Amino acid sequence: MRLDRLLAITLMLLNRDRISAGALAEHFEVSVRTIYRDIEAINLAGIPIISYAGHAGGFGIMENYRIDRQMFSLKDMLSMLTALKGLNLTLRDKDLDRTIEKITSLIPREKKEQLARHYEQLVIDIMPWGQGEKQKKKLEQIHAAIKENKLLKFQYRNAKGEQRARIAEPMTLLFKPYGWYLFAYCRTRHDFRLFRLTRINELTGLNESFIRRDKTYEDTYEQEMGRAKTVDLVLQFTPQARPMIMDYFEEEWISIQKDGSALVRLSLPEGEWVYGMLLSYGENVRVLKPRYVRKIIQERAHKICEVYQPLGRS
Repeated sequence: MRLDRLLAITLMLLNRDRISAGALAEHFEVSVRTIYRDIEAINLAGIPIISYAGHAGGFGIMENYRIDRQMFSLKDMLSMLTALKGLNLTLRDKDLDRTIEKITSLIPREKKEQLARHYEQLVIDIMPWGQGEKQKKKLEQIHAAIKENKLLKFQYRNAKGEQRARIAEPMTLLFKPYGWYLFAYCRTRHDFRLFRLTRINELTGLNESFIRRDKTYEDTYEQEMGRAKTVDLVLQFTPQARPMIMDYFEEEWISIQKDGSALVRLSLPEGEWVYGMLLSYGENVRVLKPRYVRKIIQERAHKICEVYQPLGRS
């Protein structure tokens, strides 16, 4: 662990003009005395560290000292940093922090302004709207358990609202549009499962370790997709909905009609989520095919109307 800390300190010094021993001690959760010993070790390794006295003092590396950066172009490094910083907005992982420090240290000082502009031009934030600190802590806890091969215990609510206790071997965190998922081997169900994080409650990390199984998310996903029943839909959207559908449907699925409406033809894995998606478009969509899906949407729309009848009316 000390070698990792020495490397991380070196990279932090490369990325800053100077930093105090107190700030380093706080960052690495060690004593100031330990930091002084680390600085001495780095100096002995041949990396020229300068000590600055006074209130604004601290440690810095000699101006012209640099790590070889020929492996990556500036464009490569900017792309990697953008992706890593976006991921770490959610995971807040110290290992990722160190990786970001390493890559940042390879960027010449005169290009740091270009790096700052790049951060302003492109931001990747994979935390869905409306999900805050509680969700981030849940992600951090699951991510740590995956890295350490530790079991997780939690209450899980299924699509019917039923809640059951689960013990799982966490394997993969997966982000899909609208949310995060955990791919894990469920010891309660004795099978691989995909858990939606918003349905996980009372999450607890267990001290028991497990040996990671050979099966991957990709293997399971391909098998599930191969078994899943699909439905071929033909949908007609109003002219007002055209800008909206361009956000969610591929261009080749869409054909614009003379009256300005749009026909969308696509195949989707059948399930409750399809009906919910269609209902979310309200009066802006009409299901043309298949007839049984059209009937399902019609029946649910009638039930919604009944819910919103004036109070006192039967």
